[in-house]
Amino acid sequence: MNLLEIKNLKKSFGELEVLKDISMNVAEGEVVSILGPSGSGKSTFLRCISMLETIDAGSMIYCGKTAVSDDNGKAVYVSKDELKEIKSYFGLVFQNFNLFPHYTVLKNITDAPIHVQKRDKGEVMAQAETLLKKMGLSDKGDYYPYQLSGGQQQRVAIARALAMKPKMIFFDEPTSALDPELTAEILKVLKELAAEKMTMVIVTHEIDFAKSVSSHVVFMDGGLVVEQGRPQDVIDNPSNDRTRAFLKKLEH
Repeated sequence: MNLLEIKNLKKSFGELEVLKDISMNVAEGEVVSILGPSGSGKSTFLRCISMLETIDAGSMIYCGKTAVSDDNGKAVYVSKDELKEIKSYFGLVFQNFNLFPHYTVLKNITDAPIHVQKRDKGEVMAQAETLLKKMGLSDKGDYYPYQLSGGQQQRVAIARALAMKPKMIFFDEPTSALDPELTAEILKVLKELAAEKMTMVIVTHEIDFAKSVSSHVVFMDGGLVVEQGRPQDVIDNPSNDRTRAFLKKLEH
């Protein structure tokens, strides 16, 4: 089953057309990595599918529910209430963590499940303890974000996304703010989630990681999907000149 279906998505900022015509499906349990040079539209695409930006044209369907339909080349969003439900289907992890600085680690993870999802406090607390253990942060529940390393903060951000029990998680360059040692910590967590069949869409520049963990790789350039397919095809044996040039540049 497709958890996400994107068709003919377009997005402009003023005169600048950033996303020209993007179509993509994400099946349940899939890990889709989105690669491409800076300015190719990867992060804008992620902001559109996570509804931080509105799209101009195209359709977006989440878990079989239409969020945006295309009416003669114009995007039409469903009602606020319907969108609220659809937004609960996915979690989002940013490159710069976006934790609440005045909340402890535990409160960062439990606040939304308790107050937004109105779930039982005891159940949420137990889940948070399990997630902290999973992230290797069992002893950090009472810490504040500033007391943690970047890698630890990003693991809290991932735990916070998982605490909402989403059907899929979107990651926007989750390691770009981290040095190599901390990057390895996060990639390990993502690999574990992939092994558990968590559906993920990851904008990343970590080519080796994308190759080892993705079921599907999308290469974007100039606001278009230039090439997509299995990682061994797109990364090891690209058919498009732009993909080849991009990967060659990374080797140096």
